[in-house]
Amino acid sequence: MATNGARGYWQRYRSIPIVYRIGVAFVLGSLFGLVVGEPATQLQPVGDLFVQLLSMLIIPIIVFTLVMGARRLSPSNLGKLGGQVVILYAITSAFAVTIGLAVANLINPGSGLELGDAEAQTAEAPDIVEVILGIVPSNPIDAMASGDVLPTIFFVVVFGIALALVEQETDSDDIRNGVKAFYDLAEAGAEAMFKVVWGVMEYGVIGVFALMASVFGEAGVDAIVPFALLIATLALAVTAHIVIVHLGGIIALLVGESPRGFLVGGKDALITSLSIRSSSGTLPVTMTDADENLHIEEEVYSFSLPLGATINMDGTALYQGVAAIFAANLVGVQLGLAEQFTVVAVAVLASVGAAGVPGTGLIMLTLVLTQLGLPLEVVGFVAGVDPILDRLRTMTNISGDLAVTTLVAKWNDAVDFTSGTWVGESGETPAPADD
Repeated sequence: MATNGARGYWQRYRSIPIVYRIGVAFVLGSLFGLVVGEPATQLQPVGDLFVQLLSMLIIPIIVFTLVMGARRLSPSNLGKLGGQVVILYAITSAFAVTIGLAVANLINPGSGLELGDAEAQTAEAPDIVEVILGIVPSNPIDAMASGDVLPTIFFVVVFGIALALVEQETDSDDIRNGVKAFYDLAEAGAEAMFKVVWGVMEYGVIGVFALMASVFGEAGVDAIVPFALLIATLALAVTAHIVIVHLGGIIALLVGESPRGFLVGGKDALITSLSIRSSSGTLPVTMTDADENLHIEEEVYSFSLPLGATINMDGTALYQGVAAIFAANLVGVQLGLAEQFTVVAVAVLASVGAAGVPGTGLIMLTLVLTQLGLPLEVVGFVAGVDPILDRLRTMTNISGDLAVTTLVAKWNDAVDFTSGTWVGESGETPAPADD
């Protein structure tokens, strides 16, 4: 009976989404640190184990998920329309992380809070030329073994696309079967890593509690303001990106239509994404809005929106810029132009495959911080407020999906701007006027 009771409690505990359990751990750990004070810092090793587990995931996640992502982006699967979609997604993601960096540099979230004994691991900052050359590894295996993120991403993407080209061009069944076996291995590895990520995030409930108890035990109430400032910074950056890039640059300038009509047409998807925090989960609503409200033809949105839910991560990329500045401020260092360029490159390249990973934002943040040599403890800190941050990121992703889809539809004469929300707020085609 006792065993059944314990199992029932465990199942009820597991039924609560992990992000909310981590959020509760964030709050309870913070309160524990405030109440207990300095003795709470003895929990630091428990939190350090969570950080170490996250570090363990980095290279396997990159290798397995990016090989699968490169397979989806093979030239035979793209063509003219697909090429337009992928390039636009990459461009908007680059703008997103740049805007995130700009807003974060302006507000400086994290300043005033010290991260205990954590230190940045970077030496003297390299210049931009060195960073660009450093993207190409002289020894890919050594880059993986050293945990060098950007060269690993570059090699795996190139290798994955090369595999796809070999598969479509070879006349040998043996080679084709070998490539398929390689992809099957990568897919199996990715699924296995998802299980490992699940286990790490389960432990993350304890790890986040310990990290926050240690921080607040040492810093006291002074630690509250930086987290509130982090949320405010992301909210401002998200607003700026949607207004400047999605509404202003794409809809108003390139499409030449009303941003209001676009927002009214996509409001169901945007609201849904805020509620469920999942681009994939929102996809049916996004496709319905594109079809019934924005009057985009199925041949475009049936390709661009599912692909966008997989690889377009404007909100997540933007967040990497904000979080990188936050992390740098926690250890009292400034990111130079070269390091900030690195953030842009890692965020855009990693978005090819990381969208399929549970806890995408936190995993990508781990990659960025590792490349910059910044402390991974930051991942544990922001995990507690991630349910709030993730809603803002997902809404930005959905807005970007619909904006890019609208532009590609215009370029391919696959959208009707004379009906739907483009000419009215109801989402319905207005009745013709009397003669």
